[in-house]
Amino acid sequence: MSLAPSIAVPRTRFNPLPFYIGLFCLLWSFAFVAGKIGVTHCPPLILLAARFSLAGILILGISAFQRDGWAISWRDAAMFAVLGIANNALYLGLGYTGLQSVSAGLGGLVVSANPVFTAALAALFLGEGMTWRKASGLLLGVVGVTFIVWHRLSVGTDSFHGIVFTLASLASIVVGTILFKLFAPKGSLWLGNGIQNMAAGIVLTPVALTFSDVHAIQFTPGLIGAFAFLVLGGSILAYLLWFHLLKVCGATVASSYHFLMPPLGMLFAFLVLGEHVEARDLLGIIPVALGIYLVTRPARA
Repeated sequence: MSLAPSIAVPRTRFNPLPFYIGLFCLLWSFAFVAGKIGVTHCPPLILLAARFSLAGILILGISAFQRDGWAISWRDAAMFAVLGIANNALYLGLGYTGLQSVSAGLGGLVVSANPVFTAALAALFLGEGMTWRKASGLLLGVVGVTFIVWHRLSVGTDSFHGIVFTLASLASIVVGTILFKLFAPKGSLWLGNGIQNMAAGIVLTPVALTFSDVHAIQFTPGLIGAFAFLVLGGSILAYLLWFHLLKVCGATVASSYHFLMPPLGMLFAFLVLGEHVEARDLLGIIPVALGIYLVTRPARA
């Protein structure tokens, strides 16, 4: 009896990009909740200075035991340090100051406008194409986020002073995103992330000790848990994923995933902090989801 020759079926290669995107969105959106918990028990600048310093020490310490762990030029190291000031010290320093007087959900909403400004600057400085499809998707994202923000502000529970700090935080991360793509520092993203954290910690520590009261720190289980998540999940893992997405997807597409932060941030704020969420808030998710699809959908050949 003859056997039919077996036909080799090619295996489909696993694409980890959707997993990276999902994990990044979860970590980034939950960081607003962890930050809100942290600033209720610790002055924001002290919390961030300790967070960045510890994350930098951990990353650079591990790099010291890796072969070729320090293979990076002075130019690239300096560029990563500048990015650390923009993406870490300024972005989160201003954002956490705002979180003292705004809800975690609204903080995530304001920062989620990142894709709009990033796309505009990317078209000007990076030469990234702005098609009608992308422009329509970004506009839908803005409409959805604006709808949610307008409704949240109408409740009157968030401070205008805190919103100003959050807007300044938004400007910082937009500039940091463009700088990363414009100067494209080479070398390990792991080591670059460590340099960014150390630079942010060095810049923020004297400021925090000057303008914050160390005695105001309340060492509670909530603060310890939030701090551990912010160091490991936020400063280390989330930032590694963010810069990887910037390299792989481009500034406009990677930033468009920030439109997912409002619904996810509100969900986590509701589950963990008990922040109120109404059905009208959730209506904004529809144009947000459609906008992300239009921005990230591959163009037809």
